[in-house]
Amino acid sequence: MTSHALARAAGIDVGQRFLDIGLAPSGKTFRVPNVADGIAIIVERLTQEGIGRVVLEAIGPYAQRLVSALAIAGFEVGLINPRRIKAFREFEGRRAKTDRLDARLIARFALAMTDAIRPLPTAEQLALKALSTRRRQLTEMIAMEKTRLKQAAEPLISVSHRTAIASLTAECRHIEAELARRIGDDPQLACSFEILTSIPGIGERVATALITELPEIGRTDRKAIASLAGLAPHISQSGNAPPRAAIAGGRPCVRTALYMAALVASRHNPQMKLAYQSLRNQGKPAKLALVAIARKLLVTANALVKNNTPYKPQSLDS
Repeated sequence: MTSHALARAAGIDVGQRFLDIGLAPSGKTFRVPNVADGIAIIVERLTQEGIGRVVLEAIGPYAQRLVSALAIAGFEVGLINPRRIKAFREFEGRRAKTDRLDARLIARFALAMTDAIRPLPTAEQLALKALSTRRRQLTEMIAMEKTRLKQAAEPLISVSHRTAIASLTAECRHIEAELARRIGDDPQLACSFEILTSIPGIGERVATALITELPEIGRTDRKAIASLAGLAPHISQSGNAPPRAAIAGGRPCVRTALYMAALVASRHNPQMKLAYQSLRNQGKPAKLALVAIARKLLVTANALVKNNTPYKPQSLDS
């Protein structure tokens, strides 16, 4: 990719029916249908314009075909958290919002932010994440049906809830079996799964969530992995007020899975139990202590996967 190409960028606002494309620094825009022919037009037009970098907001499934086509065509493609695009709009002091204005905004973001490009997930990673999302949806539906069952007074309604729970449970098991099969068929993922489940507190469900929702595990440093999971403390301080640290952002599903693992580890993992008790003895609230244990579990897991080493009682969490 030439420096001339990297000096030009495109931003794409993705919708179910249309794709709006903005170019920077020219400010040009155009719209195409979100279909195969429209995507082909985008690739051809961006090539003619000498575009090197393309950025999209990471929302929904409507951009999947487009992202694959752009990557195959050789463009640098970035999928960006919508919160960053919103913050960039506020930075520019703009209030007007349309699809075409958003496309131009994203294009300007692509030129200004050099960290916009990260490795794209593979087709298999996307499939695993979709299966993991579906399992989470089914689990949530089962929980809702169980709550409704407790509130049901009419026998027929109770039977309906039990039937729905049985059906959803069977489907959830089917999805879990497919997830396990796909992970087991991939030697690298199977090895990571074995390492993760060797850590006391991380069971099969949490290990699967880490593999599918946090594919960066074992490929980055401890600070970055904690930030991706939303478990990195961020300092906030102003004036004479004492500094405060709080977690924010990240991937909620990963953070939730690790929090549940921390509950188990604080009781059954000797090292984590000792660390949890130490935090509580220092006067830390239980929830804060559990978040710290969740972070320690993740950092430990990241180091072990990176070093391809199963957990041992004296494994270092660095």
